[in-house]
Amino acid sequence: MNSFSPIRASSQENTVLMRERGEVVQQQSVASSSVKAGVELREATVRFAGDSGDGMQLAGTQLTTASAAAGNDVVTLPDFPAEIRAPRGTKAGVSGFQVHFAGRRIYTPGDKIDALVAMNPAALATNVGDLARGGLLIVDSNSFVKREWEKAGYAANPLDDPALSQFRIIPVEITELTRAAVKDLGLTTKEADRCRNFFAMGLVYWIFDRPLDPTLRFIAAKFGKRPAIAEANRRVLMAGYHYGETTEAVHQRYVVRPAELPPGTYRSLSGNQALAWGLMAASRLSNCDLVYAGYPITPASDILHELAMRWDYGVKTFQAEDEISAVAAAVGAAFGGKMGVTASSGPGISLKAEGLGLAVMLELPLIAVNVQRAGPSTGLPTKTEQADLLQALFGRHGECPLPVLAPQSPADNFEIAVEAWRIAVRYMTPVMILSDGYLANGAEPWRIRDLSEYQPIPVRHPDPDTQDFLPYRRDERLARPWAVPGTPNLMHRIGGLEKQVDTGTVSYDGANHQKMVQLRAQKVAGISKEYPPQPVIGPERGKVLFVSWGGTFGAVRSAVQELLETGYEVAHTHLRYLNPLPDDLGDILSRYERIVVPELNLGQLAVLLQAKYLRPVRSVSKVMGRPFNVEDLVEAGRQAVEED
Repeated sequence: MNSFSPIRASSQENTVLMRERGEVVQQQSVASSSVKAGVELREATVRFAGDSGDGMQLAGTQLTTASAAAGNDVVTLPDFPAEIRAPRGTKAGVSGFQVHFAGRRIYTPGDKIDALVAMNPAALATNVGDLARGGLLIVDSNSFVKREWEKAGYAANPLDDPALSQFRIIPVEITELTRAAVKDLGLTTKEADRCRNFFAMGLVYWIFDRPLDPTLRFIAAKFGKRPAIAEANRRVLMAGYHYGETTEAVHQRYVVRPAELPPGTYRSLSGNQALAWGLMAASRLSNCDLVYAGYPITPASDILHELAMRWDYGVKTFQAEDEISAVAAAVGAAFGGKMGVTASSGPGISLKAEGLGLAVMLELPLIAVNVQRAGPSTGLPTKTEQADLLQALFGRHGECPLPVLAPQSPADNFEIAVEAWRIAVRYMTPVMILSDGYLANGAEPWRIRDLSEYQPIPVRHPDPDTQDFLPYRRDERLARPWAVPGTPNLMHRIGGLEKQVDTGTVSYDGANHQKMVQLRAQKVAGISKEYPPQPVIGPERGKVLFVSWGGTFGAVRSAVQELLETGYEVAHTHLRYLNPLPDDLGDILSRYERIVVPELNLGQLAVLLQAKYLRPVRSVSKVMGRPFNVEDLVEAGRQAVEED
């Protein structure tokens, strides 16, 4: 169903609490006082698209914040070009940002879009295929000139194409109107044109009844030291808003009521931000310093950027000269009694493999984050994928097991970071977090929680007065003690050679090696004893069970809910723990006739489940650099249920 279908005419004034950098402020939307009636929608999906220098990411981020301030549930999908400086006006340089906001709980950034803002012909060419029939197509008509058509591959003005008659086209002279709004501020033409995204924002805000206050505050904070630029952006934002209010170009306004989310104080948070904040929270909960060592790589770099700003929280960050140095520094931090953390994407994780193997051998707590992207090699470096699962489980030499966790949504990165930290120190093992480009760059409302709501994470170092200290003597979880170097009476040897049971001295004995390999494997396998019960929605037994992991959660959950509402006998279980797998998973799988596993790879989890549980598994694969569409999974579910 097209979410653009109206429910009833309405106007509203919403209030919500938001927190920005620790300050709680009350936000109020602009009232729907226009003479143009507002039509209520259940949800709406808007995409901004233009050149990488047109500020589309900023426009999308501000629409996200405004929608959260309006009380909606929000899920986003940023889309970055891989080329750093693609020729302006070409398809290779198109940048986009999609925002799905709703008056109910939502899990995906939306399949089809209801409104597309295309700042040039290239943006139209690469995005119009996702616009729903009857959707709004807002274009900067000043950009639709012959030289721009040709760069985008058109032979004539695409706005004259009869195929576009299925959409409601709103041509606006955005460039010309932007320049007119700032003509007396003494800006250069280039400076004036850089404000065009604020005109597009203002118009979208009017159409969808978004509050202006959050963006006006952003302008004041971001550009306050450059008054002319701040005033220009403010004027252009208001010009776009009043354009919708005073002209006949837009005949309708839309209202999306606040969602009924759990009570609390919310803010919009991206996945990489959530991960960084979760690490900082775990540091406080454990009273253990966080030392982050990383090397820049898309799409993991923002974790380093976020943590580097948090020195006031005691965070230590180190930008290494390469990936190998980064993981080595994290191992060194862990040896020194701190939590070593490093992050990368697939190619960088390959380079870190030997260092991670050293951390397994040393049995030190360490967190490695893989923000997956489309590969192999450089692949599609700005697009999402889930193809590093087997690498995470087996991509090190020797018998080298480590726990693997995966967040299910952008905000869930916070919880996963805390859980990974807890496992690492409790079991004295490196832990890998498998995020992905969609989860890392996407954003959603996150309820701000007090740390008192979390259980402390105790970190224990051996008593220096211990008379019989042995560095590899194990506790009930098979974890060895975390002895800090330089502590009297706790001297021990460190290195990559195999350790003697208990004493930790170098051992070349085959029987000892077998025992140590088995002990390390048993330790990791035992982690599943402390998992919570594996959740299942839908019937407890039946025809079809969807199994998902990572960023596929939202699309699968939405598809299963739709199937259940239409009478199909389907259920869904989502895995946040990938190694070891939950102890009760085998029993859950046995209660359904067919298992369907959607993945953004060629079926890696499906192969693992089939091998471990000896059950036929139907793999639904996608490797196009984008998340699943809900409608595709709905169809896969129907076929699985109806199959004889």
